[in-house]
Amino acid sequence: MVTLTNARKKLLKSLDTHKGRRQSGLFMAQGSKCVLDTLAHFKADAIYALDEWACAHPEIGAEIVSRADMKEISTLVSAPDVVAVYSIPELKAPAPSPDKLYLALDRVQDPGNLGTIIRVADWMGIRTIYASSDTADMWSPKVVQATMGAIARVCVYYIDDIASFLKASSLPVFATALDGDNIYTAPLPSSAIIVMGNEGSGISAETSAAATRKLYIPSYPPGEPTSESLNVAIATAITLSEFRRRTSNF
Repeated sequence: MVTLTNARKKLLKSLDTHKGRRQSGLFMAQGSKCVLDTLAHFKADAIYALDEWACAHPEIGAEIVSRADMKEISTLVSAPDVVAVYSIPELKAPAPSPDKLYLALDRVQDPGNLGTIIRVADWMGIRTIYASSDTADMWSPKVVQATMGAIARVCVYYIDDIASFLKASSLPVFATALDGDNIYTAPLPSSAIIVMGNEGSGISAETSAAATRKLYIPSYPPGEPTSESLNVAIATAITLSEFRRRTSNF
C-alpha cells in the first residue's frame, strides 16, 4: 500500500481548480466506469485504487491507497474505488469538415451542463465541440464525472473569438433562440454548426450575428403558460435529436 505524501495530496486536491490543472498539466477521472472508459485515451500520470478494485483489475497496475487517502484526494461525496490522474493533452481545433455536424457553445458555465452536453454529443455521434474561451473547463472533475466516460470520445476545443470562428466557417450556423424558426418545421441540413448559449443570457449578440439561421424549440400546447426556458443540456439533446432524426438513415 502506498502512503501519499502531503505534497502529493496537495497537488491532487489542486486539480479541482482551473489554476491547479493548468499549472500541473493534469486532470482527474474518478470511479471505475469513468477510469475504465478513459484509460486507453489519455496518458496516465498515476492510478490510485482501493485494494479490492486493484485486485479485481491487476492488469492496470494501480497503486493501492487507503480509503482515508482516497477520500481526501477525491472530489466526490463518497470515496471512489479508483482515481486516475491524466496529462491534459495538447489540443488544436480542427477546421470543420463540410460533411459533419458540430456543436458550438457560447459561455456555457455550469460544469454539470457541459458534462451532460458532452455525453449527449457522444450519443449523437458528434466528436467535436467548439466553445468560447469563457465556457466551463472540460477537464474539471465535475465535467469529467458528468460525461460518464464520453470525454474519451468527444473533445471541446476552446476558441478565443468564437463569433469570428463561426463567421469564417463555410458550414451553415444554426443558433438556438426564442425568436427562431420552429425546429420541427424548419429545413435542417445534415452538416452544420449548432450553437447553444449561456444558461441565463443565451447566445451573445456577437455570436448570434454570426448565425445564418435561428431555431426555436416550441413548448406544448402553443400559447399555454410554461417555463421561461429549457435547460441548455436538455435543449441540446432535443436539437441534436431532431437534426439526426431528419437527416440520418436508421
